[in-house]
Order: sequence, then structure tokens, then C-alpha cells
Amino acid sequence: MSQAKVPAWVNLALIPFLNILLAFVVSGLVILAIGEDPIEAASFLIYGAFGYNEGIAYTLYYATNLIFTGLAVSVAFKGGLFNIGGEGQAYIGGLGVGLVCLSLDHTMPLYIIAPLAILGAAAFGAAWAYVPAYLQARRGSHIVITTIMFNFIASSLMVYLIVNWLKEEGRMAANSRTFEESAWLPHLSDILAPLGIDIGYAPLNLAFVLALVCCVLVWALLWHTRWGYQLRTLGTNPTAAKYAGIDTAKVTIWAMLISGGLAGFVGVNEIMGANHSLLLNFTAGYGFAGIAVSLMGRNHPIGIIMAAILFGALYQGGSELAFEIPTITPEIVIVIQGLVILFSGALEHMFKDRIEGFFIRRAVA
Repeated sequence: MSQAKVPAWVNLALIPFLNILLAFVVSGLVILAIGEDPIEAASFLIYGAFGYNEGIAYTLYYATNLIFTGLAVSVAFKGGLFNIGGEGQAYIGGLGVGLVCLSLDHTMPLYIIAPLAILGAAAFGAAWAYVPAYLQARRGSHIVITTIMFNFIASSLMVYLIVNWLKEEGRMAANSRTFEESAWLPHLSDILAPLGIDIGYAPLNLAFVLALVCCVLVWALLWHTRWGYQLRTLGTNPTAAKYAGIDTAKVTIWAMLISGGLAGFVGVNEIMGANHSLLLNFTAGYGFAGIAVSLMGRNHPIGIIMAAILFGALYQGGSELAFEIPTITPEIVIVIQGLVILFSGALEHMFKDRIEGFFIRRAVA
């Protein structure tokens, strides 16, 4: 069906909104089936995510990680690459952050440690993405298979390193020692308090600002640089890209390096901003959730921010919902998240033809 007469906002806003709305309608039926009131449940979920300052801060804290991983998926996807390895790249990026903090927190101030930790996150995440990128570009191995395998390798490597080398002596938990305060990323609660804004004990920190900066940089890179044009050409038509003289292997490798570096920034938020120590499983599935965030956000930074806030609201509001209504367990909240992913991803074209047909007929008339 021709797209020429379909307004851009239909595909960018209206269709995603209808998909999300349908997901919540089906979620309401699930809650109704277990004997609870969907309206009451929705009110608790919305209040928990947006009803008070601390809840909003937690929503944005969760959204920060999802912005990083959503951007990582988006950059790769623009080049026709489906990066499933955001989880592993985020994990190894956190290792880079942890090593910088553990090495320098006794001797260096924050204004030196923070830039080095950010560079460490990007470098380690990019390095972990390089091998799958090289295998795809030079050896023809499928990027989906290799990035999935590297997730498991990253998990095993982190267990080995933390348990055998980085765990604090005399401690049962598989954590490193707590960083000195010179390696703690400032919380926004300290910055907002003088303005009279109290966000309680939410771990929202300056990594949220870093995420917004990354959105601007990715937007500029993809749509306002020659390299971004080459990447989008490769993703749209690889044959045409080769015919135009684009070094597709080089573009593929650089796209994955940038994607891995963006995923690695999850470590800045979690290791340096929230936990202040290197620990196991801090990624908590953000790498996989970033795939849904990117798809829902139409692989555009603005859409990714909105989708990340939606998923952050489901994380935070879902916790509030499970607390207020014990019969709605965390597993039910996961079902709601899954339905949003299902209708925004696998079933995103359910209404597409009908809605586009309506606007085309309207334009013709």
C-alpha cells in the first residue's frame, strides 16, 4: 500500500498508541479473570509510576537503562543488524566501570574518575561487540547467533572474575568492595533538593542526563552525518550500498562498536550510580527489554525515550501494584509487560493496513 499520502504521525504515533492501548485492554481482561478490578489496578500502577516524586524518579531510573539499550539496538538495526547481545555488552561495560572505580577511587576525584569510567564502559561494551561484528562482516556468521552466544560467555566470565578475583575478602556475597564516595555518581536528589524537589531515596543519578545526551548524539550521527547516511543505506538495501561504493564490512563493524558502547553505559547507571560496587546480574534483563523499547520507539531517539519511560513506568508501577494488591503477583506484571511487547512488536501491523487505507481514501476524497 502506498505510503505517499499517509501522514508521518500515523505510523510514528497513532498506530503505536493503538497497539499499546490494545495491550492494556487485554491486560485488563487478565486482571479481571483473576478476580480483581482492572480500573483499580490501573490506578495503582499509574500512581506508583507517576503519582509522587519518588515514584517518578524510580521510573526515570529504570528508563535510563532502557534508553541506553534501546539506542544500542536502534543503531545496529539501522544498518540491518539485529543486535541481541545488549545484555552481555552491558554486563562487560559494567566491568569496565568497576575496574576504573576500584583502581582510582582512593587516589582520584570524581571529575577524573567519572569521564574515565564512562570511557571504560563504552570501550569494554564496544570490545565485546567487536568479535560478533567481525564475524558478521568478514566471515558471514549471523549476528543474531553470535551475539546471543556472547551473552552467555559474558555471564560466565563475570562470575569467574568476581568470584575469583574481584570479590571482597571475608564477604560471602559475590560483590566487590564498596567504592569510595569519590567514585559515586551524584544522585539527582542532591541536585534537586536545593530547588525544593524531594525525590526521596530513588537512585536516579546523572546517568539519566548522559542517556539524554546520547539520544541527541545518536540522532545527529544517524541523520546528519555522511556515515549515518551510509549506515541507513546499508540497512535499507545492502546491494545498493555496495554498488554506491560503501565499505559495508567497515560500516557493519563500526555500527556494532557504537551499539556495544551504548549498551555498556548501563554499567555507569547501575555500578557507579546506584550500587557503588561491582556485582553479579546487575543488568536484570535490560539488554533484552531494550529490543522492545527500540521497536516500539520506531528506532528513533525520541520514540525510544517515550518507550523507555513507558517500560520504566511498568517496572515501578508494577511493583506498587503488586504491593497494594497481593493477588496480582510480580508474574502478572511480567505478563502485562509481555503483552505490551507482543502488541507493539509481533502484532504491530494489526491495524496498519486499515488505518493507512482510511487516511489514503480520505486524502483522495
